[in-house]
Amino acid sequence: MSKPIIAIVGRPNVGKSTLFNKLIGERRSIVEDTPGVTRDRIYGETEWRGKKLVVIDTGGIEPKTDDVILKQMRLQAEIAVETADVIIFMCDVRTGLTADDRDIAVMLKKSGKPIVPCINKCDRIGQPPMEFYEFYELGFEQDPISVSSLHGSGSGDLLDACMDALGDWQDDGEEDAGIHVAVIGKPNAGKSSVINKLIGQNRLIVSNVAGTTRDAVDTQVENQYGKFTFIDTAGIRRQAKINDKIEHYSVLRAHMAVERANVCLLMIDASTGITEQDEKIAGIAHEAGKAVIIVVNKWDLIEKDNHTVNEFNDKIRVALAYMPYAPIVYISAQTGQRVESLFERINYVYGQSVMRVTTGMLNDVLGDAMIRVQPPSDKGRRLKIYYMTQISTAPPTFVIFCNNIQLFHFSYQRFIENCLRETFGFHGTPIKLIIRMKGEDAN
Repeated sequence: MSKPIIAIVGRPNVGKSTLFNKLIGERRSIVEDTPGVTRDRIYGETEWRGKKLVVIDTGGIEPKTDDVILKQMRLQAEIAVETADVIIFMCDVRTGLTADDRDIAVMLKKSGKPIVPCINKCDRIGQPPMEFYEFYELGFEQDPISVSSLHGSGSGDLLDACMDALGDWQDDGEEDAGIHVAVIGKPNAGKSSVINKLIGQNRLIVSNVAGTTRDAVDTQVENQYGKFTFIDTAGIRRQAKINDKIEHYSVLRAHMAVERANVCLLMIDASTGITEQDEKIAGIAHEAGKAVIIVVNKWDLIEKDNHTVNEFNDKIRVALAYMPYAPIVYISAQTGQRVESLFERINYVYGQSVMRVTTGMLNDVLGDAMIRVQPPSDKGRRLKIYYMTQISTAPPTFVIFCNNIQLFHFSYQRFIENCLRETFGFHGTPIKLIIRMKGEDAN
């Protein structure tokens, strides 16, 4: 990355996510008074002293634990430390200096990276509490900085210290994040496993426990196919099953991830088949106007004959009748079967979603369509279509001007949409038609 990277690490529940949100100026990390809410690394950007900085929020480090999830959280934090240029080591003044803090400090010193000790929950303005001074025992070159992540006090001093630690950093300019791809689906469909296979490293925590990923996580990758930013979303559950607040925030993050994406990979678990929940999740991407690829995962677990693929295709097309444009890919994240082919598919459907067609070509297609099927009429009044023009992309959006909106039946709109797809493709992307009376503003 061309921008300096700052990682926030520390024990669980010391306020890392609250500080992260304060630094980037938005609620991206889930904040809850429960240890272990942040599990994967969450990335965000901030600007300080004229420089753009990448900030990483990490899961809390438990130096000694047998818990599988906690062990992987520690691994994710260690990877963040490796990739960071400066590390903010956060402690909690209310609990004081703990044995875990000392163990983490030793681990961080071994990294050889600049460390900025940050003592949180110093909420009173003025002199920090007496307990603050015991953190000097950790022996870092940089003096500890008192902050209140809740109120934001001390965050400027903290960023100043980080900038001083960076020294003369050379910024290579604005980075192209490439195509943004949201990986969506119900819990345990294999979303994180697919991203790990695509990028070739264990960037995300992968677990067989349904609902392991809670935040939307960005992963950038560049290869022979181009630049991509993958957004791994928390599995979207049924509304009735969202019992705790953390889960509720995760569903909001998934919706936000779809909004930020150019292309959505809809993960379907082949072993359970397409479900009502899959239909609802697909609807989120369809309603948002995003290009979609339907990815059937765990295909290696299915017993197959000559008709298996066609039968599965038919079930998907019936269940997702509102998105016949979406291509279907059968993969196995476990074995890697056909996973790499997703890159070419992503490039293709993205290109289709941003395609522009000239007004002249559109009206040639419209003229042919009206010759093939006459516009509908009602009680002696016939629909007259004057012309069509494209006003935007992603999704391709067209305005059609006519004499009477009421005469423009939905079935005829669908017919014109099909004519557009026959001529120009628009594979993998929804098409939006806006009907206007002549004389109305196109926008």
